[in-house]
Amino acid sequence: MRSVILLLLVSAVASAAAPTFTEDVAPLVFQNCTSCHRPGQAGPFPLTNYEEVKKRGPFLVALTEARIMPPWHAEPGDVEFAGARRLSDEQIALLKSWVEAGMPEGDPDKLPALPEFAEGWELGEPDLTLAMDKEFEIPAEGEDLYEYFVMDIPLTEAKWVRAIEYQPGARAVVHHILGFLVDGEALERKKGKGLGGLTGDRNRVLTWAIGTDPRVLPEGVGVRVEPGMKMVIQAHFHPTGKVERELSHIGLFFSDEADLRTTTEIQVPAHFGEWSGIEVPAGSDKYTLRESFTIPVDVKAFATFAHAHYIGKAFELTAHQPDGKSLTILKIDNYDFAWQELYKLSDPLVLPAGTRLDAVIRWDNRATNPANPYSPPQDIRWGPFSEDEMGSIILDSIAVNPADEPKLLEALEEHAALSAANFYLTTGGKFFDGRSDPGDRPKKAAKKVLDRFDADGNGELSEAEKQAAREFLAAHGFDKGYERASDD
Repeated sequence: MRSVILLLLVSAVASAAAPTFTEDVAPLVFQNCTSCHRPGQAGPFPLTNYEEVKKRGPFLVALTEARIMPPWHAEPGDVEFAGARRLSDEQIALLKSWVEAGMPEGDPDKLPALPEFAEGWELGEPDLTLAMDKEFEIPAEGEDLYEYFVMDIPLTEAKWVRAIEYQPGARAVVHHILGFLVDGEALERKKGKGLGGLTGDRNRVLTWAIGTDPRVLPEGVGVRVEPGMKMVIQAHFHPTGKVERELSHIGLFFSDEADLRTTTEIQVPAHFGEWSGIEVPAGSDKYTLRESFTIPVDVKAFATFAHAHYIGKAFELTAHQPDGKSLTILKIDNYDFAWQELYKLSDPLVLPAGTRLDAVIRWDNRATNPANPYSPPQDIRWGPFSEDEMGSIILDSIAVNPADEPKLLEALEEHAALSAANFYLTTGGKFFDGRSDPGDRPKKAAKKVLDRFDADGNGELSEAEKQAAREFLAAHGFDKGYERASDD
C-alpha cells in the first residue's frame, strides 16, 4: 500500500510538472512561429491554436532539434542581431517534454492572446505605392524565369525614403526580387538594348526573398529619390506546377529629415562571385572560396547578408581589426536557399580603417545534399539561374566620415578589378572560358590591373611578371594569389 501511494505521488508530481500548451508552449510558438505560420503567409500550415500545434507536435520537435525551424541560420557569434528567432536549448527541450507528456492543453483561461499582425502592409500605409503596370503570367512548368519590370515613381520633388516594403502578388512563385532606382531618361535611351550599366550594386535599393522583412533604414540613413527616376525590378520566378499571375507592389515610406546618408554594400567577393570563377565539382562538399577585403576608412555597419544558390552550404565573415581583435560577424553552417535573411545588427558596429574582412564560402555538390538540383550531381559554374551557383557576403555600411565615402567606393571598385584579374590569370588568359560571360566590364577591369605588371609593355605577362601579380593579389586578399576557389 505504501509503495502504491508513493507511485501515485510521483505520478502526480510528474503530471503537475509537465509543460502545458497554454502556459508554456503557446508563448514559444506565438512568438517564434505564428508570424509565418498563419493564413496568407509563407508557412505551409498554420500554428495559431492548440489543435494546429498538437497536430504537428512530433514534427515540430524534429524540426526544432535539427534547427530547421524556426528559420534562423546565423550561429551565435560576436555580434547580436535584432529579432533573432534562434531557439535556446532549453526552449527546444521544453517543446520535446510537452510532446512526450502527451501534449496537454492546460487551462484555456491562461492562453495568451495571439500577437497582432499587420494586415496588408507590415509598416502601415505607404506614403507612395508603386506597382507593375499589368500582371505577368508564370507558366505551370519550365525553367526559372528572370524578368525585368519598370515601375513609375510619380514625384515632383526629391524625397528621402526611410523604409521600403515589397509585396508579391503571388507569393508562392516569387523566389526573390532586386529593386533598382534608375534615371528615367537613361532608361528611355536604353529601350530595346537591355539594361546594362543601369542595374548594379550602387543603385540597388531593395533585395527581397522569402524570409526578408521590409527594409527599414537606420536612423540618419535613407535612399534619395529624384523626380524622373523609375524603379526597375528584376524578379526571379520559380514555376510551382500551376499557372500563376504576379502583380508586385512596392511601398515607399518617406522621411521628414533632410540630408540623410546613403549606405554602401561591402560585398566579398564582388558581384556575388561573378568574377571569381566559381566552378563546384560534382561530388565535392569541400569546394571553398576565400577572399579578403581591407576597409580603407572607418565604417559603421548595420546589417549583413549571405547569398548563394541551392548547393550553398556554409558562410563565415570575420573582421580582423588593426589592434589584433577579431570578431565573427556572421557564421552560417547550414544555408537554406529557400529562406534568406537580412541580419540586422542590434547595435551599429564601428570597424576602424585597416580592418580586414575575411569571407569564406563553401558549397556541397554531393548526391546526399537534398537541395542539389541535379541527380546525379554535375559540375556547377557561376550563373544567374537557381541551378547555377554564386556566392557572396554583404556588409551594409556607411563611412563614419562622409568625406571618406569616395575612398571606400574606390577601394571596392579596385577590389572587384583585382578579382577579375585573379580569374584571368587563373585561367591562363582564357577569360570566362566556357562560362557565363558577363560582358566586357570584367575584361576591361582585369586588363587595367594586369597592365601594371606588364613591365616590358609587350601585351603579355612573363613568368616573372606573373609572379609579381601573384604576390600583389595575395597581399590584397585573394587567398594564396593566382588561385580561385579550392577543393581542399
